[in-house]
Amino acid sequence: MVWVYVAFVTMILALLVLDLGVINRKAHVIGVREALGWSTLWISLGLAFGGVIYLGYEQQWFGLGTNVDLLVTEPVQRGGVAIYNDGWSALTKYLTGYLVEKSLAIDNIFVIAIVFGSFGVPGMYQHRVLFWGIVGALVMRGAMIAVGVKLLAEVSWVIYIFGGFLIVTGVKMLVAKEGSHDHSKHPLLRLWRRIMPVSERYHGQHFFVRGGSPAAEEAATPGAEKQTDSVLARVGKGVLVTTPLFLALLMIELTDVVFAVDSIPAIFAITGDAFLVFSSNVMAMLGLRSLYFALAGMMSRFKYLKVSLAAILMLVGGKMLAHSWLKDWLGRHFNLYMLAAILGILAAGVAVSLLATRGQQREPAPEAA
Repeated sequence: MVWVYVAFVTMILALLVLDLGVINRKAHVIGVREALGWSTLWISLGLAFGGVIYLGYEQQWFGLGTNVDLLVTEPVQRGGVAIYNDGWSALTKYLTGYLVEKSLAIDNIFVIAIVFGSFGVPGMYQHRVLFWGIVGALVMRGAMIAVGVKLLAEVSWVIYIFGGFLIVTGVKMLVAKEGSHDHSKHPLLRLWRRIMPVSERYHGQHFFVRGGSPAAEEAATPGAEKQTDSVLARVGKGVLVTTPLFLALLMIELTDVVFAVDSIPAIFAITGDAFLVFSSNVMAMLGLRSLYFALAGMMSRFKYLKVSLAAILMLVGGKMLAHSWLKDWLGRHFNLYMLAAILGILAAGVAVSLLATRGQQREPAPEAA
């Protein structure tokens, strides 16, 4: 089973290296057309991977489908082996998990836009921050999923805690007031400034610079006037200094931890199979960067999307609390009904939002002057 994870992680790393190391090696502002093209590609890859899921679980490659899934009460016996997820079952759960994670990622995009606005991150460097932010998020989420699987296997009643938590989170999302926050003044960043000096301005796309180094003299954007950075002048030559770009990355990582607390239980409401949880989560996150650039200027048009996301969280939370009863009531295809319900709720939120904001012009992506 470990070879499945090795192969999958190798594929993901190859895609990430191709993304930043080859295709987007030079810093540039990503336009809407380019972002839409990349979003289409990443979503296509995520959906196409569903075919691999189907074949792998149908043929039980490396034992796929034989792992205990607590949400499956009656596994099928094949040749004396208990099969918890066959090809169709695994594909349905993967697509449902992918859709839930992709939906919640849209809410994450709203917060990312606020973070970039708070720090005034130049548009040409936002892709780099998002790239490394997602790399860090993949590592953290992998660890959280491993802990979650262990908890479900050894403490089965924790599933009801997860379900209740999702319902409470959905209600809080409904009643929470909208507002923008200055993330640049977060307590974590004040603590970081006590640990390391932070430069006054951006220095190219570097997260760290040393006093007196060539990188320290780079302007934030091409053509910008080079100014003396008093922090670098004060610390002296060779001293390592953090740039504001790293602080933005730190906040992106922090916000993802907060969102993962919601999204990880949400995926466990759909399946307890570790590989389905991990793969659907990762494939949904891969397109987050391009999706951000595609939607950054249209945030205000999705005013009712948060209501849909809250409804989805409450739906999957209720499913987690009553999964045995729902299976008996709806039959073996109840996961397919869940997928259809989530699609309907999300589509309704988008449609109502676009109708309510018809004629509203696209806004520029958040960025300081």
